[in-house]
Amino acid sequence: MLDRLYARIIALAASPHAVIWLAIIAFAEASFFPLPPDIMLIPMVLARRDRAFRLAAICTTASVCGAVLGWVIGAFLLEYAAMPIVRLYHAEHTLLSLQERFREWGIWIILIKGLTPIPFKFVTIASGAAHLSLLPFLAACAITRGVRFFLLAVLLRRFGAPIQNFIENRLPVVAAMFAVALVGGILALKYI
Repeated sequence: MLDRLYARIIALAASPHAVIWLAIIAFAEASFFPLPPDIMLIPMVLARRDRAFRLAAICTTASVCGAVLGWVIGAFLLEYAAMPIVRLYHAEHTLLSLQERFREWGIWIILIKGLTPIPFKFVTIASGAAHLSLLPFLAACAITRGVRFFLLAVLLRRFGAPIQNFIENRLPVVAAMFAVALVGGILALKYI
């Protein structure tokens, strides 16, 4: 089953509409969607390594635009839009902790946490809830998301064939590692 799913994702990644889906997922993940854009970016770069940097730029741009929505949700719609998302993850304490850390550390929190598997939406919502200034927020988001997605693009472009072979030969292990990283990021939110 995983082999068919992987083959389908690779086929979708090479389709003409894949870039649109990549942008949508990157935008949504920065504000409300639970899955990271890596699920589309990785197979898309593996399918077309010559477009790695363009895809990373699209992913970065869409993620920063989505981060603005996350900031707006945190700043102006905290009770109505953000708290249902936070409650879904049982992360009320985490949001309060992040707000306090933003007041103390500012954009350094974004620069560090934007590279981790911690869902980025919590960083963006907490930034808005802490009323972090929008321009430094945007700059920090662009830096951290750019580093993350361009580093991934560089590695996949440079070592694409061995990485693709590893994924194809050990798909259950790769899927399990991805699931562990995703769950680990969510659990880290609870205890940070």
